[in-house]
Amino acid sequence: MVTLDIRNAEIEMYSSIREQRIEAYNEYASVLPVNHWNALKKSISSNVDEQKGVELIVATLQGKVVGSVALFPAKTNAYEGYVDELDYPEIRMLSVDSAYRGQGVAYALISECINRTKEKGFKAIGLHTGEFMKNAISLYERLGFKRLPKFDFEPANDGIIVRAYQLDIKEME
Repeated sequence: MVTLDIRNAEIEMYSSIREQRIEAYNEYASVLPVNHWNALKKSISSNVDEQKGVELIVATLQGKVVGSVALFPAKTNAYEGYVDELDYPEIRMLSVDSAYRGQGVAYALISECINRTKEKGFKAIGLHTGEFMKNAISLYERLGFKRLPKFDFEPANDGIIVRAYQLDIKEME
């Protein structure tokens, strides 16, 4: 595993983080219907991560941003109206530079989100991921996230479901 520096992103990094997200998610462009890919691309490149209270976190390796994640506070419109405001923080827009996948970057970013959530006294943390993101789903389930289908949604009305997951932090203690 590489030695990463995990910290809050600086405002100057936001544009390149959004570009990196699109590059990281681009592998899905050829497998998704065009409308769904366009909705996903719009979502991950939006400035929704600049809402009050959102923590944009980066993983850097020798000064280079190799991954990022947004941690949305509880009671936030994290999904632009698709999901009711939730009573716990949500992990969103996790992305890892394709050259650094499989090296623990995503795990480190998720762990940071879990730790920050625990420090704030929350008993759970959530996330949503496309049903087509098999590697991400596998990682989340290995970490103990459980399905929460009542918060699933279908952003492009094309049958492709964005699945809700939740991790019970108090079970980890």
